[in-house]
Amino acid sequence: MAASFPIQTVAERTGLTPHVIRAWERRYRAIEPERSAGKHRLYSEAEIERIGMLHRAVRSGHSIGKIAKLPTEELCALIAQQADVSRTAAVRGADDSAATFRDESLAAVSRFDGPALQEMLNRALVTFGHMGLLRLVIAPLAEEIGERWRSGALTPAHEHFFTASVKVFLGDLTRQFAIPLSAPCIIATTPAGQLHELGAIMAAATAANLGWRPIYLGPNLPAHEIAGAALRNEAAAIALSIVYPADDPNLASQLTELARLIPAGTRILAGGRAARGYFEALIRIGALCADSIEEFGSQLDSLRRAPARKAHA
Repeated sequence: MAASFPIQTVAERTGLTPHVIRAWERRYRAIEPERSAGKHRLYSEAEIERIGMLHRAVRSGHSIGKIAKLPTEELCALIAQQADVSRTAAVRGADDSAATFRDESLAAVSRFDGPALQEMLNRALVTFGHMGLLRLVIAPLAEEIGERWRSGALTPAHEHFFTASVKVFLGDLTRQFAIPLSAPCIIATTPAGQLHELGAIMAAATAANLGWRPIYLGPNLPAHEIAGAALRNEAAAIALSIVYPADDPNLASQLTELARLIPAGTRILAGGRAARGYFEALIRIGALCADSIEEFGSQLDSLRRAPARKAHA
């Protein structure tokens, strides 16, 4: 993958200063960027992603000196582990007031009680706001219900009921935003073989809350369909939710095909429980990977500030 981004772009996308980026290169050999004819540093997508991961790990308390030379796969695993710990702390720590909403919502799902579930979601919305509802209630609930489905404690019908209920709720909520047609467009979907759509629904809701114009396509779409929607709507970004399975042998080729077909200025963002299982393929196509709703939102904000890309990785 050709290096093509200057250090200022890396700073904008990772939140680090150029001084720190250069120090990590010189002192710790964390990355080895190429140089332009004028001796300016040029960074590839993979290097930018690696710097971003190093930043997240350092913010979590790891020493840059100890992690700078970790293989990318080990660094990825470290970040994913830390993300799991952070999510657990978030829902059990200072924001534990959300536990009641999650517990009662889970009880409503177990009874297939639609009105009770909607009442709890409405109360959580009033209490925590749009992003708080997604981060503190819906996202952890989705993980809990998924775990219970995999363990057999809940049936696929329960998982489908929860997804359908949240889809309607967030759809109604998103339509309340007065989003102008001039707002940047983002396509939200899941690639072929990925049948769990709640992550894509949450991505669309998050984007709408941040001033984007989301177009939700539903789950399980082949690359050419996603690319066609992006082209027709002049989308600035595509959000892919990748939840299950984490070892689909066909998904890497679908991701490569999507990157080949979409317009040159369209960015791919990927998230979900299983996304890191396809990390190498995602990096190869220049995708951004988000481990949480907060990180996804930060990436959307950065994309709105960044200049348009001239070519794909």
